[in-house]
Amino acid sequence: MIRHVARHLVLVVLASGLAQVAHAQGRDRASLPAAIDSVVQSFLKDGKAAGMSVAVVKGRDTIALKGYGMADLKLDVPTPAHAVYEIGSVTKQFTAAAILLLQEEGKLSIDDEITKILTDYPTQGHVVTIRRLLDHTSGIKGYTEMPVFNALMSRHLPKDTLVKLFQKEPFDFSPGEMQVYNNSAYFLLGLIVEKVSGMSYADFVKQRLFDKVGMTDSQYCSERTIIKRKVKGYDMGPVSLVNKGLLDHTWPYSAGSLCSSAADLVSWNRALHGGRVLSAASYKSMTTPAVLGDGTRLRYGMGLALHTFNGHRTIEHGGGINGFLSESAYFPDDDAIIIVLVNSAGPVSPNAVTAALADLLLGTVKRDSRAAPGGIAALVGTYKGVGRGQQMVVTVSADSGRLSVTLPRQKAATPRYIGDDTWEEGDTRFTFRKKGSAAPELRVDAAYGHSVLSRSGT
Repeated sequence: MIRHVARHLVLVVLASGLAQVAHAQGRDRASLPAAIDSVVQSFLKDGKAAGMSVAVVKGRDTIALKGYGMADLKLDVPTPAHAVYEIGSVTKQFTAAAILLLQEEGKLSIDDEITKILTDYPTQGHVVTIRRLLDHTSGIKGYTEMPVFNALMSRHLPKDTLVKLFQKEPFDFSPGEMQVYNNSAYFLLGLIVEKVSGMSYADFVKQRLFDKVGMTDSQYCSERTIIKRKVKGYDMGPVSLVNKGLLDHTWPYSAGSLCSSAADLVSWNRALHGGRVLSAASYKSMTTPAVLGDGTRLRYGMGLALHTFNGHRTIEHGGGINGFLSESAYFPDDDAIIIVLVNSAGPVSPNAVTAALADLLLGTVKRDSRAAPGGIAALVGTYKGVGRGQQMVVTVSADSGRLSVTLPRQKAATPRYIGDDTWEEGDTRFTFRKKGSAAPELRVDAAYGHSVLSRSGT
């Protein structure tokens, strides 16, 4: 089952044992490779991840490009150079780029309604544009959150089998009303690429993107084809790692079925952000924050999240699929790239590894806290609304002038106040919309999603 790995509400960046490398601003270039090794090995030492490939690049200088740990635990095979991984939702930026290339050729417009191309898709009275698929604001039911998908995921069936399942489901919200991360939307984008281009999605991406950039390690994943240097994937069992669950690559498709290496993803980032993939106008569209119908600006463009690591502006995307986790991050102000690919879907987060490596390479920008406004007691309550696959319930409390926020399956956090009735914890922002002295609405912005919650009892 594919799943996007959201950034943790409280991102514990440095694991135990990293104190000696945690604050490395000003570290000289010669010592960085050893420090990077130390960071990566600390995440692998307790056996909660099989192996990892990492790339750290600053400008034209490749500081690290290396495999760690094991590619195959049963056969004791170390992770090779140019190891190939399933990259999950990092796929989405390639799908978005494919759509924008087709727009450049005049074959579609991202402001076209999807029914102009997918003529039989039932939009249930809603206006759904291609743009709403690209930024996760369509409201279409996400198939990876549907229980029935568990019975389908290991079977090899026609792609329209899946579309017929999610297209009949009610919309989670009206298009443009909020943002909920959505694999169904990116599945439909793949179908649009195929119908408009006359090519299979796999062939289009290979010929128009991989071959253009020189990504020789990259291809559409397959559970049947032998892929050279492809590492074995693992899931986390009750006690230790186990072989990954079965998943036919018909289903991740244009939402998450590409395979690549750390070296190839460095090449991709250099080409995409260096103007060698898209026109300037298309690149701007891809990396400009999307906007909800009410004018609220998001922190997501098209297949790319737009926010920060350690206070540094970042254009990135993570991914998660059975047996694999991934992170591809570009730091535009620092001209830096960090890639982290892990061949196990467990507690070792590529986001945490990326943050630790970014601290080594770039340092951490200190964020100043502001004094919270008075009257925060009026914000206390339980807020409910649409979440990913289930209702989102957020509990807000206050103690000694500090706000405390509890999200589903998370410990209570004490976010810092950043102004305009907004608090921030890690990369999640909480904005209260007031009416008089009360706060009937809470916006939860986690970069990959922007939920609009209503206060219970108001």
